[in-house]
Amino acid sequence: HRHKDVYQHSLMVLEQAIDLEDRLPQRPDLIIRLAALLHDIGKPATRRFEPGGKVSFHHHDVVGAKLVRKRMTALRFSGEEIKAVSDLVALHLRFHGYAASQESGGAWTDSAVRRYVRDAGDQLARLHILTRADVTTRDAAKAERLWRAYDHLEDRIEELAAREELDAIRPDLNGTQIMEILGIREGRDV
Repeated sequence: HRHKDVYQHSLMVLEQAIDLEDRLPQRPDLIIRLAALLHDIGKPATRRFEPGGKVSFHHHDVVGAKLVRKRMTALRFSGEEIKAVSDLVALHLRFHGYAASQESGGAWTDSAVRRYVRDAGDQLARLHILTRADVTTRDAAKAERLWRAYDHLEDRIEELAAREELDAIRPDLNGTQIMEILGIREGRDV
């Protein structure tokens, strides 16, 4: 009751992911398409009826990743493809913690954003697509809030990457140490 049909939702996510594939260097992209189609495969196994008529799918991401590995192995996909798709399925809900923290006035720490990036690894661009494609709500205001929150997360990822790149090229010495070593005073030469 009041829940989307998982199959119809998965097809809508697939269509939206295909529309977003232009963010990837190579198209069509089998990995993002499989991840979009299979991202909620764990929902039937995790469906629980809660008091008050609510339905939950706790840990469907984890269960889904396990099912993806099993099915894709049986279908003889490569180990690389299996890992990429199952990782995306396992991570596809992680963003909702970021969105929830945004709505409550909080924010992920820089280390939480770094962890998100590290966990996504080389699948980060695809995770961006999958997460955006998974927004299928008919509530336009909610969809807009989720898109803005994801824009914000992507901006933070870029800012952190730029800052870390800058930190990596900074010299080991600071200005005071340079003045001491060279025996010069504060000024342009430093």
